Amino acid sequence: MRREDIFRMCVQNLLRRKSRTLLTLLGVLIGCCSIVIMVSIGIGTAESQKKMLAEMGDLTIITVSPKQSGAKKEKLDQKAIAAMKGLDDVVAVTPKISLDDDYNFTVRLYAGPNDRYQASWATVAAIDAREMERMGYKRLSGTGITRPGEFLAGQYVAYNFSDSYRPEGSNTVDRWSGGFDDQGNPINVPDPYFDAGATPITIEIESDNKVIRKQFQPAGVLKEDNAKGMETSYGLALNLSDLQSLVEELKTPGKSDGEFKTVLVKVSDITKVKEVEKTIRKMQFSTYSMESIREPMEKEARQKQMMLGGLGAISLFVAALGITNTMIMSISERTREIGIMKSLGCYVRDIRILFLTEAGAIGLLGGLVGCVVSMLLAITINLVSFGVTPNPDAFLAAVAGSENLTRVCVVPPWLMLSAIAFSVAIGLGSGYYPANKAVQISALEAIKSS
Repeated sequence: MRREDIFRMCVQNLLRRKSRTLLTLLGVLIGCCSIVIMVSIGIGTAESQKKMLAEMGDLTIITVSPKQSGAKKEKLDQKAIAAMKGLDDVVAVTPKISLDDDYNFTVRLYAGPNDRYQASWATVAAIDAREMERMGYKRLSGTGITRPGEFLAGQYVAYNFSDSYRPEGSNTVDRWSGGFDDQGNPINVPDPYFDAGATPITIEIESDNKVIRKQFQPAGVLKEDNAKGMETSYGLALNLSDLQSLVEELKTPGKSDGEFKTVLVKVSDITKVKEVEKTIRKMQFSTYSMESIREPMEKEARQKQMMLGGLGAISLFVAALGITNTMIMSISERTREIGIMKSLGCYVRDIRILFLTEAGAIGLLGGLVGCVVSMLLAITINLVSFGVTPNPDAFLAAVAGSENLTRVCVVPPWLMLSAIAFSVAIGLGSGYYPANKAVQISALEAIKSS
């Protein structure tokens, strides 16, 4: 029997009992939807957890510090940094100095003619400028630090400044004065007094009655990323050597030996963090990363996916019983037809293939329609969870995701393909017993049956 004949007979037989076929398809559809929606909720939970962790810090960065106690206390110096750079899967290493965290300094900033604009506080931090891009610092403008004496301005640092020429109470620009949108973001934001990415800024540092001042040239504006530090929003980022020079000029003890309190290590992939962190600890340093939080959360998300997928699989198993019942009923009604096919010389394998094709077709159609319905349900659930007025951006976010909106249901392509393949496999598996039963019917007995 030709493939075309098998396919034609398959379609005819499925259409012969439309109501029965439709109800069986509906069972597969519901089972497929259950699996896709349940697993997509688990994936959505994992995505939400990952976003939450990303807001807390870069998942591929390890923060290294000297051990506070112990018989053998290694120095976190250039030699240790060189050793870390030589580790497998490490893409960047840099010390980080922050005037806020590492020193008890008073920091003031000045800008404009005759120091017209003044900021009584600001975060000033520094890393190796050559490693900024690899460390994940993103710029909104400028070329980045390429020469000594340059700085990158935090995205909103200009709003820290007051105008000394204006009276007290009306000498600042309120970034939040324009109101907020549905997501809590400020709107109608007024411009600051000056462009921090194009205006030289003088840094004044006071320590133990000694004051030093130095003017730095702008090299661009950083995109706000609180996981990196306040220097990306309301501060300045300098090159490491420039800030070290300022600190040494103040003759602050504790830094002349070339040791650092904090070193950042960037790993190539999140899956390598645990291994690299273990190696650094063997070097007698303390480490911190998001891995200690991410790993148990990821494990919990996988368990939820398996549990939810298992609940969905129960529905598909019930659908499999429906397919088996439908095929057995079909065999009972077509016993005479099977006998005639055998009498005409039809191969046993063709009869088996015919019934398996019918069962597989039910699984395939149910899986395809189930995936379409699942996708529509997932989009609807996401739009409702966003709590915003439906618009093209919200619809796109419901399908593909976005930085600002977190989806409840995430339906990746592999999940839909897996659901379809699973539905077909369920159909073929359910049709195997009826197909074998069909080929075992005696041709003579089948023809005699009425």
